[in-house]
Amino acid sequence: MENSISNNTALGDLRVLDLTGPIGLYCTKQLADLGAEVIKIEQPGGDPVRRIGPFYHDEIDPEKSLYWFHFNTSKKSITLNLQSIEGVEIMKRLVKTADVLVETYQPGYLDSMGLGYSILKEINPGLIMTSITPFGQTGPYKDFKASDLIGLAMGGFLFICGWEDEPPTRVGGSQAYNMASINACIATLTALYYRDMTGEGQYIDVSMQQCVAHALQWVTQMYDLQGRIMARSGRLGVPLQECKDGWANMIALFDWDIFVEWLDSVGEASDLSDAKYKQMDYQIRPEVRQHITEVTDAFTKAHDKRWLCEEGQKRHIIAIPCNNARDVVENPQLVERSFFVNVEHPELQDTLMYPGAPYRLGETPWRIARRAPLIGEHNTDIYIEELGFTSDDLEVFKERGII
Repeated sequence: MENSISNNTALGDLRVLDLTGPIGLYCTKQLADLGAEVIKIEQPGGDPVRRIGPFYHDEIDPEKSLYWFHFNTSKKSITLNLQSIEGVEIMKRLVKTADVLVETYQPGYLDSMGLGYSILKEINPGLIMTSITPFGQTGPYKDFKASDLIGLAMGGFLFICGWEDEPPTRVGGSQAYNMASINACIATLTALYYRDMTGEGQYIDVSMQQCVAHALQWVTQMYDLQGRIMARSGRLGVPLQECKDGWANMIALFDWDIFVEWLDSVGEASDLSDAKYKQMDYQIRPEVRQHITEVTDAFTKAHDKRWLCEEGQKRHIIAIPCNNARDVVENPQLVERSFFVNVEHPELQDTLMYPGAPYRLGETPWRIARRAPLIGEHNTDIYIEELGFTSDDLEVFKERGII
């Protein structure tokens, strides 16, 4: 079956079978938005991810999950029960036509069903199979289940997030899942490049824990080189200042005199111009740190973040607003670059705004080709038009819980 997405894409000649849950959805989304024909294989009745909110107009419905909308753009959907003998055989037929299979089941699960890589590569030697799991396919933790939060914790990232005198704080969004997905996508594209040169497919084992640990960068290097364990640094590491209308990121330590002159010019410097504050050691003298924090907090809380950042930047002080959702949508830089894109949802009689391309390819642009699929929306296209089943066959499959 011809791919309905334009061939003017980076991956328009590829077919990807998507057996992912939350830990891997972003991987296949990236492949789909790069033009690959990604077929999301859902269990009969719909993927459990469809029940993750928030929902369109707060209407709890598997066809209205905004979480599903975001992570499944440009994909197709078929329903298939892989726990049935017929479902396994249909899956093998689909594998013959695929370039990539991405899955997030527990290690050994697909092997137990006769769908492990050792079997699938005999069906399709060029197949690239990417498995994304919390801890990888081997090791003492391989059978452990894990959420995004556990991925951040076990990878070491959570330990350095938050205030120095409080417990670790989780960062927003599914960052561990996204790290796993991004690395899985990179590995998959690398394997495709290798296949182009050799004709050989391969198996890819992605561990979320390893992806998170890999992102720690200088934190692990500090321990390796100095034996120093980096701790949560709170405001010292991420100097957030509360403003009249939100928060801003302001770093004045390197331009202390200029910063104090600024506060003094608006009558809000208090006694910070005293000589005793010119040589500051925040770690050794906490009482000094506390007083400076009180004065600067009073200053920033009296002004809105846009004014603070504009005035700070005029003085060459690092000052960046912490944008909320509306700020991001209305940000002039993102607007100028047409970052956000509108996607039609005919079944909702609405058009929704989506985050757009994370990068720009001059010749083969990234783009959202269509909204996320409805449950089994492409069953007819795949099962009847491609695999040769009849409408009567599909009715029987539905009655028997196969699709």
